[in-house]
Amino acid sequence: MGTQTAEETFTLEEILASVKDSNRLILWNDDTNTFEHVIHCLMYHLQYTEPQAEKIAWKVHTEGKCAVLEGTFTEMEIYRKILKAEGLTVSVE
Repeated sequence: MGTQTAEETFTLEEILASVKDSNRLILWNDDTNTFEHVIHCLMYHLQYTEPQAEKIAWKVHTEGKCAVLEGTFTEMEIYRKILKAEGLTVSVE
């Protein structure tokens, strides 16, 4: 019986982002998630206060996106996966 490993591939954009000193986690507006769900996720996973999370949710709603966290590519990728699992639309820049 052979050993199988999962192969992970990266785009050029992801590789270049990983060598930057700082990357941003971007939360995008969508027509799926409620304000309450977005606010809950920001408070639960990113430890924002309720007023901070509400302000971010309104910014996303009115401007289409908002940077919600900044750090290394690896950190942002972890949080991107967490928030994506919650159904939010997020990316790392």
